[in-house]
Amino acid sequence: QLQLVESGGGLVEPGGSLRLSCTTTGFTLDFAVIGWFRQAPGKEREGVSCINSSGRSTRYADSVKDRVTTSRDKAKNTVYLQIDSLKPEDTAVYYCVANPIESSCSVNWAYSYRWDTWGQGTQVTVSS
Repeated sequence: QLQLVESGGGLVEPGGSLRLSCTTTGFTLDFAVIGWFRQAPGKEREGVSCINSSGRSTRYADSVKDRVTTSRDKAKNTVYLQIDSLKPEDTAVYYCVANPIESSCSVNWAYSYRWDTWGQGTQVTVSS
């Protein structure tokens, strides 16, 4: 069973940057489309990004597209989410998600029902 593990969250001041990582053990992420979601307190889960299996195609939510980059390192079996110019409203639990049987970002990638494997999440807090 594929299990996703996120890391890299923490407390950061406004304007700072973080790089979140998503990896797994026992399985390769090479052929899976990978996404990132986030959920702030009292709010619904929001799709942040999607990257296809090759890493050559990405999609981003309009709310973050100027500050976020997703990438994958197949040698490390890891997918990253780089967030720059962090704002207090970026405070949320960030989840790595996967669809092991799909390789491309669907038109509905930003909807949580499209993803069947979720990590436990990593907390990002932006505060001075």
